[in-house]
Amino acid sequence: MIANLAALHIDAPADTVFAYISDPAKLDRWSFGTWQTILHPDGLIEGQGLANGFKALMRIDADPTRLIVDYHLGATDGDLRPRIFARVVPGAVTGHAHNSAALLLTALRTTDMDDTRWGQLCRAHAAELDIIKGQIETGFDPKA
Repeated sequence: MIANLAALHIDAPADTVFAYISDPAKLDRWSFGTWQTILHPDGLIEGQGLANGFKALMRIDADPTRLIVDYHLGATDGDLRPRIFARVVPGAVTGHAHNSAALLLTALRTTDMDDTRWGQLCRAHAAELDIIKGQIETGFDPKA
């Protein structure tokens, strides 16, 4: 498998969901791969994997018109690649309430990921969506 999709429904407006997932300052509230983030003035995001301490670099490319976020990841700033993609779909598109949304998170598997690492990533993304949903719907901020 070269890609994995995790998705769920959130009881919040699409623009609220989009603002949350595209905000670099909120990454360490929900992303297992960018724990203890450092936000650089040029938009580079530095974090570490919560499970293994691996250093992660990221840039966020967010399109508010289309409600799409591309997360560019890599080991160095010069080697960032778009590997994780989020799409927010307004609830009305799927017959749900207008003040709700679907959140889809797609990850691409790189050739250096063995089956164990890939499985961890897929399970982590499902859990991250549950965390995002809970924080948005309840207003809980683990940093407050």
